[in-house]
Formats: sequence, C-alpha cells, structure tokens
Amino acid sequence: MRRLVAFFATALLSTSLWAMHCPADMAKIDELLKTNPPSDATVLAQVQQLRSEGEALHKAGNHSQSVKVLGEALQLLDASE
Repeated sequence: MRRLVAFFATALLSTSLWAMHCPADMAKIDELLKTNPPSDATVLAQVQQLRSEGEALHKAGNHSQSVKVLGEALQLLDASE
C-alpha cells in the first residue's frame, strides 16, 4: 500500500514539475526570438510553429510532450546562432 501511495505522490509531483517547466521554456523562446531571432526564415517559422504547438500541449495538460516540443524549438534556436 505504501508503494502505491508513493507512486501516486511521485506521479503527481512530477506532473507539477513538468507543468512549471513549460512556461519557463516558452518565455525563454520568446526572449530569444526578440533578442536574437534566426536569420533563416524557415528556421524562424519552425521555431514559431513548435512554440505554438508546445503552448497548446501545455494548455491541454500534456506537459511532458510540451516540454519535448519546446525543447526542439530551443535546439533550433541554439543551432541558428
């Protein structure tokens, strides 16, 4: 029984942590787009699409997928520097 309670507590805590990670990633993407946007229009469009998709996933409660998608956008921004 204790293991089951510990499992659910961990699952709830990890979901909360993922949920807090999404807005931080979105803010970082927004700041990078303002201060140092990619010069390649294709990369810029990809980053904007991924950022939008990540926000939609976050709002839908799919935080782990949102973090993954937002991470892809951040990688594109890092590679474009």
